[in-house]
Amino acid sequence: MNRRSFLGNAAAGLAATGFLSSVPDSLLAMSARKRVKLPLGFQSYVYRSEIGAKPEETMKQLASYGYKTIEWCSPKGYKGPFAPLEKFSGKELKKLTNDNGLDAVSCHFTWKEITDDASLAERIEFANQLGLKHMVCSGGLQAKTEDEVKKRCDQMNHVGELVKKGGMVAGYHNHNGEFDAKFGDRPQYDLMLERLDPALVKMQFQVAAITSGYKAQDYFRKFPGRFISAHLQDYSPSDHKKEVVMGTGIVDWPDFFAATKAGGLKYIFVEMESDPTVMQGCAQYIKNLS
Repeated sequence: MNRRSFLGNAAAGLAATGFLSSVPDSLLAMSARKRVKLPLGFQSYVYRSEIGAKPEETMKQLASYGYKTIEWCSPKGYKGPFAPLEKFSGKELKKLTNDNGLDAVSCHFTWKEITDDASLAERIEFANQLGLKHMVCSGGLQAKTEDEVKKRCDQMNHVGELVKKGGMVAGYHNHNGEFDAKFGDRPQYDLMLERLDPALVKMQFQVAAITSGYKAQDYFRKFPGRFISAHLQDYSPSDHKKEVVMGTGIVDWPDFFAATKAGGLKYIFVEMESDPTVMQGCAQYIKNLS
């Protein structure tokens, strides 16, 4: 997808401010209700070009919006725009992150990186140096047959066991595909929840699944304690492909946050990957819910 560079773009800040001024006070003036008790984080994939080229400047900018945590994408696995960061050890990347006002608590790793034991051992060492609490697989469980999904879930359980021995929690990140693909009338995601060992693998829910008809909060309540984090997106009521400032779209955020405790969430990461210009407005919306 196309990402719009925000560095040096004063218009983006003005746009976000103008947009916020149109949000009803009833949506913003909710601080007394203390709905959000989770650290405000963002997913680095939104800014992959900027953060690879200018990591210090990019992280400082996001910290100035009020973000406290970052979820990295493994430079070794993702490469591309993240490749310039591959030169850093986990310890060095942790220092770089902390020096620019953020904490690294989670990171996405590719299926290929973690399903080979030797590679996983090296990635666990990297993650521990980085100070991570969660190692999240960015995809790979979806398949054409139930047997194949089960086989991949068993592989993920093995990964989770090794990650647990390494002192962290393994997670799995969905996309819409795990809901759009079904066996009978049941989404593949539901089979994954049945097959994955909740003691070894937790789930990271991508709220974008709402565009396929599935609400995060419904899953939090139906499968309590199975989730560790979520990626937050919101979409225009008139165009479900257009990302908008949280609180102005189709997601019922008060209900979402009311269900996070039941789900077991520890972190949230805003990920408006097709329109980074709304990231500042999203941070402000969440702060007003906190």
